[in-house]
Amino acid sequence: MIKNYWNKGKKQKTITIIVSLILLVALFVLRDDYQPALLFFRKFIFIILLSGIVLFFGLRKFRKSASSAGRLAILGLLVVFFGILYTVGWYFKMYDYMKTYNVFNHLNKVEIAELPLTQNERIQPLRNVFSMANESVGETKDVSLPHLVRIGEENKWTMAIQPTEKYMWQGMTDNTEEVFAVSSTTPFPRFSSENRIPVTFSIGESLKFSRNTYNAVVQRFNFFQLFTMEPSDTYYMKNDSGNWVQVVSLIKWKGFLFPYPTFGGVMVVDNGEHDFNDYIERILIGKGTYVSPENMRNHKYLTRQNTLAEKVSRLQAESLKFLGGFSDPLPWNMETAVKIPEMPKDQNQQPYVTDFDFSDTDTGAFSGLYHWFGLEPVGDERTSLSFSVFVPADGTDKLYYYNHAAKKQGYAGVSAMPLKVKESRKEYDWTANTPVEFRPYIKDIAGKKRMFFMGTVSSISDTDSKQFDGSATPDLVLIDSEYRDVVWIDVKHPSQWNKTVYDQLNEAWRSSEKIGYYFVEETKTIDMVQQPIDSIKVVPQDDKKAEEIERLQKQIDSLKAVQN
Repeated sequence: MIKNYWNKGKKQKTITIIVSLILLVALFVLRDDYQPALLFFRKFIFIILLSGIVLFFGLRKFRKSASSAGRLAILGLLVVFFGILYTVGWYFKMYDYMKTYNVFNHLNKVEIAELPLTQNERIQPLRNVFSMANESVGETKDVSLPHLVRIGEENKWTMAIQPTEKYMWQGMTDNTEEVFAVSSTTPFPRFSSENRIPVTFSIGESLKFSRNTYNAVVQRFNFFQLFTMEPSDTYYMKNDSGNWVQVVSLIKWKGFLFPYPTFGGVMVVDNGEHDFNDYIERILIGKGTYVSPENMRNHKYLTRQNTLAEKVSRLQAESLKFLGGFSDPLPWNMETAVKIPEMPKDQNQQPYVTDFDFSDTDTGAFSGLYHWFGLEPVGDERTSLSFSVFVPADGTDKLYYYNHAAKKQGYAGVSAMPLKVKESRKEYDWTANTPVEFRPYIKDIAGKKRMFFMGTVSSISDTDSKQFDGSATPDLVLIDSEYRDVVWIDVKHPSQWNKTVYDQLNEAWRSSEKIGYYFVEETKTIDMVQQPIDSIKVVPQDDKKAEEIERLQKQIDSLKAVQN
């Protein structure tokens, strides 16, 4: 048809050339609009090719068949084939099952013999921080979802103050002009003054068209990346020069049979105002500098950092259900099958980004930010802690896991924590309050590493279950995952938390574990005033020596009695 139109004359040839150029430019400029279709083809390439081949030969056989009965039989077989494909692949989720198994087979798994300690404990949960940030902006502004990142050697919640999505005009004309950066270790996060940093980004998560972060990053992809990459979470942090940048985590799809997502590096977008040159750059080649996973070690600010997409880390953690073999997660086995527990009431779900100290372990892992998962058995009534999973948040190609179940520790899991907190304070109005986000708290207390879960009590709006009350002085609890006891701690005095835990549980520990005495206060006389030297000095009691002293003392008492 096009050839016939072309041969009609000079005018038709001119129109054909102009239309072809317009289509070519549109194909190039609008690649961010059709890239999801290319990515869909890449994700399901095996299923699409299999279905296409079966459909091609089925319809070919259908056309060649002379009898109506034969044609009906072929149509029936095609319906049965596609019905089975849908039922097994999507209804029974076997496609996701195989995808997760692919992740497990290609995962660099490392089992660790001891738990790392936690450090730089964050006080406020994510939803509280998000609520408090929204309380500090005006009608025409939105706050992006907070992310815990490393700024220098300090962990901070960072989020952009961006034009609201409710008003399209602001999304087309305004810039992202400020960033919140509040400390994660303080119970008093301040969303003003020095924590409200003026910095301009010409693209943002809430902006429209080519100024949207997703669109601008996709425009930056090369031809092959259009089929394999997709942008994910956006983080705000300082680069090695001290300038604020947007860091967009990328997901890369690998494999032919049942493709699976992996960490694909990051796209770093520098700050700067929107102008005509910036517009031309976004339209033609997009925005950002691609940093591959292999090159991230060359950028200090991207190491020990939080840049891994949670979609990837969740699938990696979930894949540990295959530790017992390919068939173990199937309904008739499930001896070691595990799941990521889902928390109710629109809370922040796992992973919980936590700062771990691996320095006293033999793993060789770095100390810094990790995505932590507490995996539990698949049954709803089973709430024990089966695995602790530590996924390096900077995308390092390793996954560390600690097998609580194999060690028969009998620890309670995350999903068991809310009821224990509610039972410990029955006077609370638990219809308007709820304990949220139970992240790990692992410390050396009374002679051994002990694992607790730290939770925060938050108030929830009756009209909007996603609206959490971000109190500056939240009620904080620590739950011993082994002894199941709930310890209410003073959020304003973190240096006393370990002693508070010891004061409440030391008698139970001594009775059960035969440990000595710790946190014993020693005093000395200085100007007739008793001064504590070290309130946390460990003075363990040696039980064998105490028994020997007691035996000798009894002999001495007996000799004195005979002498008298």
